[in-house]
Order: sequence, then structure tokens, then C-alpha cells
Amino acid sequence: MSAAASEAPLLEVRGLAMHFPVSEGVVLSRKIGDVKAVDGVDFTIGRGETLGLVGESGCGKTTTGRCILRLETPTAGQILFDGQDISHMGRKDLVGLRRRMQVIFQDPYSSLNPRMKVGDIIGEPIKVHGVEPDVRKRDARVRELLSVCGLDPKFADRYPHEMSGGQRQRVGIARALALDPEFIVCDEAVSALDVSIQAQIVNLLEDLRERFNLTYLFIAHDLSVVRHLCQRVAVMYLGRIVEMAAVDELFDNPLHPYTQALLAAVPIPDPRVEATRDFRPAPGEVPSPINPPSGCVFHPRCPKAVENCKRARPVLRELRPGHWVACSEVN
Repeated sequence: MSAAASEAPLLEVRGLAMHFPVSEGVVLSRKIGDVKAVDGVDFTIGRGETLGLVGESGCGKTTTGRCILRLETPTAGQILFDGQDISHMGRKDLVGLRRRMQVIFQDPYSSLNPRMKVGDIIGEPIKVHGVEPDVRKRDARVRELLSVCGLDPKFADRYPHEMSGGQRQRVGIARALALDPEFIVCDEAVSALDVSIQAQIVNLLEDLRERFNLTYLFIAHDLSVVRHLCQRVAVMYLGRIVEMAAVDELFDNPLHPYTQALLAAVPIPDPRVEATRDFRPAPGEVPSPINPPSGCVFHPRCPKAVENCKRARPVLRELRPGHWVACSEVN
């Protein structure tokens, strides 16, 4: 599953798992199970590439991103960043890593400190990491970042509540760029914004990637945004990746039954066409991650499921060049 680039990938995830214990009782609590938020995920991201990670709510996308950023310590697996395993790296060693990996959060309202001015929010990581101790040079850097992200440098003296949602998200992007990172996790970075503002932010992210040679993990559920911004797409279902391919290949030729159902659920803008199309959603509900199905996790809802799907967990297979599918019934 190597990236298209001939050089070694910037990020490689091998068998990543993140299980959260579930306990009952208050005084004498005992463990009764695990929430298997991420349960064996493998993928790579090449330098300068944008990988889209899609799937419905609760499938483990955000937890995957948090593990890569080491905001969570994974239960199992390896996370190789620039060839170095960071999956169980100590706190002191992570300090240097923080400068190379950043995140843009989903909600521009709650991710910015309402008691800090915008200039202080952006300048804080520069100050904490000792990148620029001189106050004047640091302020100049903050204003430069605001300008790069399409904001008036005078906004440095404003508070977040004095700005619109799109402007706040641009502040979040400027903060992520403050330490000149190589890799950024965009966690639903446009989902809380109006559609017109979404387009502006997506175009900004694309321009920044080309300008600074950034690498993105773009977590989203809006497939139209993913198709515009990403080079490759990985589809998650219940903590596992079920399909991964180049963006046009996956949208034009989805092979896994879940990917087919996901793409079929996207509404068509023309109401006349939408009214006549034959759409059949996947039957049933998403199983609980506390007790996921045996074998293929999608088999209770899959129209192609056979008896073997209940027993054997399918592995990702490269059925076409660069097109990986975890389904034993697809050839």
C-alpha cells in the first residue's frame, strides 16, 4: 500500500488499534469490555499527498487521527513518521515531533480560547517551542500568517467572538502553520461551515499544500469535498479500512459493497433525477463497536455476504494497481 511517490512515505500506519475500556460500578468498578474504535488499520501517506479518510459518524476516523498525532496512545500497532516509530514515544521525545505535526480541528468556535486575542493564539506555539523569542519578530510572523491565510493582519488584535466561523477557521489554519509543520491532520475542518465558506477553506488548504509542500490526512464525511481536495481515499467502517484507492478510481469504480452504498447515498442536485433514481440504503443499523460482528464487520448489512464472511476477517487485497479492497467476494 505504498504511496504513489517513489520516495519513502512520510507516514506509515501498520495494524493500528485503539480500544477504550468499558467498566461498570462506581466504587468497585470492573472492566466489562472494550470499545474497539480502531481495530487494525493500515495505510501510508506520501510526502506532499492528501489522503482522505471517510466513513459515517463513529467509524473511528477522528480516533485514527488522534493516535497519529499521539493525542492518544494506541493499544497496538505502529505509527512510522519519517521512518521513526512514534506509537509509544515518550513525552519528552514528542516535544520535537509536535513541531512537525499539527491539527486543524472541526469546530472553529470551541477550538480557540475565547479569552485570548487572535495574535496570542497564533503566537503561543511559536513562543512555547522557542522558535522566535523576540516579541517584535514573533508579532510580525503572526501577521504574516494571517495574511497567508487570507485575513487582515489587523485581526491579530481581535477576539474570536468578533469573527465569523470562516474567519475563525482561518485562524485555526494559521495556528497550525505557525511551526512550519510537514504534516497536518484536518479533522472535519470544513464540516461546521456554510457551503460557500467551505469552498474557500478547501481552496486555501489546497493552495497551502502546494506552497509549503504540506502533507494532509483529511478526515471528512462530505464526499464532494474529498473528491476535490484529495489524491487518494480510504473508506472506514466500524474501525477498519474496507477500501482504498486513487480518488477518481474509487468514485468511478467502487468495489466494496459498503463504498458502493456510501456513494449511492449522495443526493443528486437535480430534483427530477433524484426523484427517479433507485437508491436502496444498506439494511439494518451499524453494530456496536463494543461487540462488533465476527469476520467481516459489514456482513450483517451486506447484500453479497456468504457464510464464510461470518467467520473470516478479510484482508486488504490489491485487486487493481493501487486499488485495495477488504472483501473476499470481490474479484
